[in-house]
Amino acid sequence: MCDPAEVAALFVEPIQGESGYVVPPLGYLKELRKLCDKHGILLVCDEVQTGMGRTGKMFACEHEGVMPDIVCLAKALGAGLSIGATVAKAELADWEPGAHSNSFGGNPVMCAASLASIEVLVKERLPQKATKIGESTLKRLAEMKDRHKIMGDVRGKGLMIGVEFVKDKKTKERFLDVTDIMVEAHKRGLILLPCGVNCIRVVPPLIVTQEQMEKGLDILEQSISEVEKLL
Repeated sequence: MCDPAEVAALFVEPIQGESGYVVPPLGYLKELRKLCDKHGILLVCDEVQTGMGRTGKMFACEHEGVMPDIVCLAKALGAGLSIGATVAKAELADWEPGAHSNSFGGNPVMCAASLASIEVLVKERLPQKATKIGESTLKRLAEMKDRHKIMGDVRGKGLMIGVEFVKDKKTKERFLDVTDIMVEAHKRGLILLPCGVNCIRVVPPLIVTQEQMEKGLDILEQSISEVEKLL
């Protein structure tokens, strides 16, 4: 065990990204917040993947009403242009002028793109839209799971959804050939990305329509069926 006095900060993703879109149990972040407060440890939330409306809230930590000390942002922050930000409480970032610098910070084009992106997110209520379409998507995927022997756990929040594939639903032995499903989907006009070793992520743009989402899920199911024929 580590002495809490030796720990400066605890870094956590509200939903694990590259590990397979793993959603922690409800209350997990709140308990981390309590633990950090008890020992004087900073809580840092990595919202690079979960932030900017992806999970149905502007930031995923909002689902539990948790206020981190520091939030890391990137990816959707620039809506396709390269930008990252470290947002901290005032008492942590109240530095003297010149105390911190970086090579490419403050690029005006990237900052303008980020501000425009945030404006669209708020005006068009894209986090709320992610919640609505995400709920129907999770329901559809749960129905698909009952029809397909290689579909395992389906999990996520908003439009950050992971679909796990298994060889056996009882033992949960991993089905490692998810690339085969992705190839079949690509043949049909759908681009998919993996996460973890046996998961495929469902992460459409937040501007996706319900009709587009349904078409994508149709192709995903067709692709799964095609792969299952070979098993």
